[in-house]
Amino acid sequence: MHDIEPYYNWRYIYVSEEDEKSPFYQREYSEFEFSQTVYNYYIHPQWDDFGSRTLYCKVLQADYEEHYIVIELIGEWNDAIENDIMTFKRDVIDKFEEEGITKFILIAENVLNFHSGDRDYYEEWYEEVSDENGWIVCINMPEATQHDFRKAKLNYYVELMDLGNWRTYKPIHLFRKIDGELMKRLPE
Repeated sequence: MHDIEPYYNWRYIYVSEEDEKSPFYQREYSEFEFSQTVYNYYIHPQWDDFGSRTLYCKVLQADYEEHYIVIELIGEWNDAIENDIMTFKRDVIDKFEEEGITKFILIAENVLNFHSGDRDYYEEWYEEVSDENGWIVCINMPEATQHDFRKAKLNYYVELMDLGNWRTYKPIHLFRKIDGELMKRLPE
């Protein structure tokens, strides 16, 4: 796991640690000191710690004019023991919602396990964004992880999508593709 880096080809467009509105503003990273772990496995030092011991993230794009954000995740999403959704919601998502973000793209191809807990934070998040015509999409979550997510019926709040190689898109094109897909599903 230590060699899985957050996607970096969009850094010429957006850098979370340089964004004054980001909860990761002015964070400094080491390229050589591996200190964060998911269980006994070190992860690359570019991932952001937001208070979970098993799940880490990287904000790849925040567009305040278009009101969307792209966040890549790695690790184990554990709501049963760690209550990761609460920590993620309070310490990351709420900060961006305060800045007008209403559309959330979560890249979950490196989320290897999911353990469900309460639905309260998912429901709260869903209600907040749907009041603003927003949405929450999780793309490319591994099949086994999706199974556990669907079993907990959380796909009612967070749309699960398989998008193939999302890296071929620029952030705005990825956003428009997902937004277009979701708009097609709405009743006339």
